[in-house]
Amino acid sequence: MKITDIDIDLLNTFRKGTVIPATPLALTKDRKLDERCQKALVRYYIDCGVGGIAIGVHSTQFDIREHGMYESLLTLVSKEIDSWSGLQNKKILKIAGVCGKTEQAVGEASFAVSAGYHAALVSLSALKDNCLDDLIKHCRRIAPIMPIIGFYMQTSVGGIVLPFEFWKEFASIPNVLGIKAAPFDRYKTFDVVRAICESGKEDDITLYTGNDDNIIIDLLTEYRIETAKGAKCMRIKGGLLGHWCVWTKKAVELLDEIHTIIASGKNIPAELLTRAVQVTDSNAAFFDSRNNFSGCIPGLHEVLFRQGLMTNVLCLNTEEVLSDGQKDEISRVYRSYPHLNDDEFIRMNLNKWLM
Repeated sequence: MKITDIDIDLLNTFRKGTVIPATPLALTKDRKLDERCQKALVRYYIDCGVGGIAIGVHSTQFDIREHGMYESLLTLVSKEIDSWSGLQNKKILKIAGVCGKTEQAVGEASFAVSAGYHAALVSLSALKDNCLDDLIKHCRRIAPIMPIIGFYMQTSVGGIVLPFEFWKEFASIPNVLGIKAAPFDRYKTFDVVRAICESGKEDDITLYTGNDDNIIIDLLTEYRIETAKGAKCMRIKGGLLGHWCVWTKKAVELLDEIHTIIASGKNIPAELLTRAVQVTDSNAAFFDSRNNFSGCIPGLHEVLFRQGLMTNVLCLNTEEVLSDGQKDEISRVYRSYPHLNDDEFIRMNLNKWLM
């Protein structure tokens, strides 16, 4: 599958920049797939106005593979996207997380194509002991199967350091659709942008932020980089974020607002910069930054549980739980920033999503 095989409307939406929630896994009390809630999440995201949905990624829990849930989960989500988006006359880009050593990753990508996915978000965590050449070879094995999105994942949750040299070489791989920059580090994020500009692929590879701690600033910033071929300008266009799997309606409104401001050429409102740190503070509570992100997935579950989209906060790993005080922190940001949540939107629609 090639980039040119993607529906032109979907491709244009991705290139413009859109909201792509990194979808969590809904479980029953017995830690089995909760199909009703999983479908409700898909319906919620589509009705919020997202342009894409990612599944099988970090927020979904990489453990789904060990539990034999990868294929059944991706199939369920793909079918529900088609069903609900068809009713709404919408088009949704489907992104599958692809992990593991090369043979596993190739198998997952092949399955994702057969299940109707458009692109693979490639995690390199399983290759942390390999050299950079091996990492590039790994990506080159996956790219002919389907369009790939590079993933710079923060080291605190299993990512590995990927320097400028890696990203410059990565940009030369055919069938690269985009890159999700999520190192939670401004220096490393700059490495990614500079590498694309130096490679001359700034018009071919679309950047998405995965820096949940710096969402608004990432989206507002224009990079101006001097290269051997002259000055290049580039922007991070959208977000593929775990943070955006909650309060998603407000995320869609936020990205639309940012795109409008950028298109107008007007100065950035001071209020938006204030909102930027409010979103970051909210993320600190959701992702449990004070405990080195140990409660990041249960934290997202807690928000969705409070909203009625999940029936519990369970993870596949029984030791992956909310940290002490994390519930209180989530309650604090709820009280502090009521304008950031979309609880009312969910209350108005929850029954139809759960039907």
